[in-house]
This record gives sequence, C-alpha cells and structure tokens, in this order.
Amino acid sequence: MAPEIILHHYDTSPFSEKVRVMLGVKGLSWRSVIQPVIMPKPELTPLTGGYRRIPVMQIGADVYCDTQVILAEIEARHRRPDVVRGADWAVNLWADRLFFQVTVAVVFGEIGDSVPPEFIADREKLSGRPFDMAAMKAAAGPMKAQWRAHAAWIERGLASNDFLGGSAPSLSDIAAYMNVWWLSRAAPGAAAALLDGLPKTTAWRERMKALGHGRRTEMSGAEALQVAMAAMPAKPPAGEPADPAGLKPGALVTVRADDYGRDAVEGRLAAVNAERITIVRECGELDLVNVHFPRVGYLLAAA
Repeated sequence: MAPEIILHHYDTSPFSEKVRVMLGVKGLSWRSVIQPVIMPKPELTPLTGGYRRIPVMQIGADVYCDTQVILAEIEARHRRPDVVRGADWAVNLWADRLFFQVTVAVVFGEIGDSVPPEFIADREKLSGRPFDMAAMKAAAGPMKAQWRAHAAWIERGLASNDFLGGSAPSLSDIAAYMNVWWLSRAAPGAAAALLDGLPKTTAWRERMKALGHGRRTEMSGAEALQVAMAAMPAKPPAGEPADPAGLKPGALVTVRADDYGRDAVEGRLAAVNAERITIVRECGELDLVNVHFPRVGYLLAAA
C-alpha cells in the first residue's frame, strides 16, 4: 500500500491552495493536518527541524518544505495527468515572488485594520522586518495598479485557450491562480474591481475553482508524528557531484530560505542536485527523517 500524502496547512493559506489545487487536478486522496497560523507549531517543527512556513507535505518519514519541492514530488509520484510543462517553473517563481508580494500589499491594504496584533508580531519574526500596516495601506493604490498589470498577463495568456497551459491546467495555472484566489477570498470587493474588464481571467478563476481539492480527510498532528515514527525515510534522489556548493553527502549542513522565514535547518547532507537539497535529521523519538528543500530559493552551507 502506497504511503499517504499528508499536507500540513491551514485553509486560508494561499501557498497551501496551490498544493490543494494540484491534488485536485491529479484526483488524489490526501490527509489534512491543520497547523496554527502563527507560532508555536509543536507538531510541525519536530518534522522540519525548525522550518515554520506553510504548507509542508509529509509522506512517511520524508518531509517536503516549500511548494516548489512539494509540487515537484507530487508530479514525480503521480504522472497522470501531467501538470508541469515547458517553462512552468519560471512562471511559478514569478507567481511566488513578484505577483505574490504585490498581492500581499493589496490584501493587507484592504484588511489591515482587522489583523490581530499577534499575527503582525509573528509575521515580523518570519520576515525579519517590520510588518508595517500603515505603509501597506499607503502603498495599496499603486500596488492595485501593479496587481491589475499582473492579472492582465493572465488575460493575455488565456487569449486562445481555457487555461494558461492550453486545453488542460498546468503548473502555470495553479501558480497564478494562488494570487487571484487569495485576493478574491480575503478582499472580494477589491478583487472584483481589479478583475473588471478581464473576462477571460474571471471565467478562468471559476474553472480553476471547479477543479476541487481531491479527496481530503482530516488527521491530527499527533497522528502525523506517529506516521513518521513508524516509517523509514526513502532513498534520497541522485546527487550531482559538480554542485557549486562543493559539499559531499554526510557533511553537516544548514539550509535556509533566501527571502523570508530564514530559520536555518541543520542536518546531514543526503543529496544535492540542480533541483533539490535533501538532508537527514535525527530528531529524538522520530529517529531519522529526510527533509527536502528546493535548490532555487534556498541556501546550502556547511554547518
């Protein structure tokens, strides 16, 4: 029996929506572990070694951090229907960084007055800089113009097809949809105004929503930890000896994001190649866990 996909997430997380839609496109069954929106996350950090961003995917004793590596692993394990095509990973990075940062400014410019102080304090620790709500509100006007410009690229990409990927959804659709979904959910009035005059994008949003999230069943964080305790990590992916880091398997290393949420995760290097960093961690009662990160967007260094 194949090990279950366990997704550690929360329902309002835009990056989690990317994974949920991917699971819907693939028609997969998965277990849902709802994690807190802010720290502490006592049933997540034992798995990740300190990585605190959401979502995290777990399959047995293998833990996947960041949607880039999560989506790649789902695609590798479940090939049909194929989702990743052409320059999709480049589009994914645009959606994760450029488009997302604009969406952050617009969303919090709209809802900033209702954001709890605990959330603000948590996100300041996550980003390492002030979560300046007044600045976001001041920037909301210019950022709305930027958001509509990004959305207009989607409109142009839909000129002759139902999806950015052609007749069927691709990773480009899933990545771009994250930002439209989040703004539509968090600030529906702003979303309606910014999508006015973009009929193809509005219709595409409804097609993306109709893809669903696959077959979800709930699981507790304690149950997920038990799954990791009862499993052994899978064989790591093939390494690339010429990796510029010059680090060999077995070396004690740290991995951290290069943008925000830069808490370092320490472990023994299992493998590194152009797409992925895999480290092995000894984490007490969980014994050994493989933790996987993307190569793009993460910094690997000797500990």
